[in-house]
Amino acid sequence: MMDLDQLLQRQSLAIKLARKAGQLIKETTGAITTIDNKCSFADLVTETDRTCEKMVFEEIKQHFPDDDFIGEESSSDSTSLTDRGTWIIDPVDGTTNFVHSFPFSCISIGFALDRQSVIGVVYNPHFDLLYTAIKGQGAKVISNEGALEQKLSVRSCPSLSQALIVSELGSQRTEAKRECVFKNMETIGWQCHGIRMLGSCALNLCSVAAGQTDAFFEYGPYSWDVCAGSIIVTEAGGYLCDTDGSEFNLEARRFIAASSEKLAKEISSKIVVQYDPKTE
Repeated sequence: MMDLDQLLQRQSLAIKLARKAGQLIKETTGAITTIDNKCSFADLVTETDRTCEKMVFEEIKQHFPDDDFIGEESSSDSTSLTDRGTWIIDPVDGTTNFVHSFPFSCISIGFALDRQSVIGVVYNPHFDLLYTAIKGQGAKVISNEGALEQKLSVRSCPSLSQALIVSELGSQRTEAKRECVFKNMETIGWQCHGIRMLGSCALNLCSVAAGQTDAFFEYGPYSWDVCAGSIIVTEAGGYLCDTDGSEFNLEARRFIAASSEKLAKEISSKIVVQYDPKTE
């Protein structure tokens, strides 16, 4: 078990690395000429993804050589969490946005202990917004080149009928995924104020933490997509669970994040098609 000082040291490094990687993301947005596909035509990776991850990984190893590491571009689908302290990183969350110069991409740096997220740093360099949290210490957003800090707090939303929801198509493009996404969006979307798709799992989670949206559900994200954002949501007063209403699991690849347990369970009760992304 780590004490608060050890967590603060890791948070400080994560913030430094997020800003460094964020500068590269900002400089190369719209300038990428080589784009590769991974599991589908909609699952993109660029040299910026690889460069950012390599830089972050190497600096972490210099400071904390005994920590484990899971990264989107360097870990296989079979890579799983252990109880050891583990950095979980998505070097460019929202790569499709990044490729298209849509300014909703970020770097997401999370740290987990005992398979639970305890530190989160998410940085959108396009708007200079850095979201961060440590378990038990609350969540905040830092802007204006570090000069302005604001506490994050979810919005009070009594019911789905008054909620603004976020969701995503995701990069898996199978028939089972299509049926799940569109049937659930049809059912839930018709009962709320609206559904938005911003193209970044980490920033969607931060939008819930900041009270800009009320809930976010998605099928398909990996641990590197959700580790940082999930602790930011809970430290801002929010709640996460599986899409079936059971306990949230970083590796389940499906979840609901909401401003309250009540809203999360209401959304879960409205889901008409469940889907397990790990089966495809």
